[in-house]
Amino acid sequence: YFFTEKRMNQLKKIQGKEQTQLDHTAFLIKNELIDDHKYGTVGAVAIDKNGNIAAGTSTGGMTNKKYGRIGDSPIIGAGTYANNLTCGISSTGSGEYFIRTVAAHEVSNLIQYKKVSPSEALHEVLFNQIGKLGGEGGMILLDKNGDVYWDFNSSGMFRGYKKSNGDTKIEMFEKTN
Repeated sequence: YFFTEKRMNQLKKIQGKEQTQLDHTAFLIKNELIDDHKYGTVGAVAIDKNGNIAAGTSTGGMTNKKYGRIGDSPIIGAGTYANNLTCGISSTGSGEYFIRTVAAHEVSNLIQYKKVSPSEALHEVLFNQIGKLGGEGGMILLDKNGDVYWDFNSSGMFRGYKKSNGDTKIEMFEKTN
């Protein structure tokens, strides 16, 4: 049912080898072919009218992964976390590093206990913890007030939001600040 020729060929190419490959697609930006590796993670964070925060993350997947391997970014506390007192977070990237640093939970703790801003907390975890271990990726955060933050230490991240008041923002890859 979920068969595609492209994915089957991708699997056959590395099957039998002790390696995996990130799933990704090449695309054009300003007539330039971009074929850099990208994570296929899809995440969402939401807050309801009562202040309840929810977060969810779907792994992008790997070709030729070991039997029984689960997605790593979706693990609660590592790449996904929600706490009504602070924020909700969804992450993408080299998930093993998010697991080792308990990244999403760490961001929430920095906000709650050290009283740092969401931007500072994201930067601390992504650059000073995950990055120093050799990992890369990004996080999107929705705080308890409904404000959206994101950051990444990878070459890019697809991200966006839509608020109930109609505010919408989409950023396709590189940092715009």
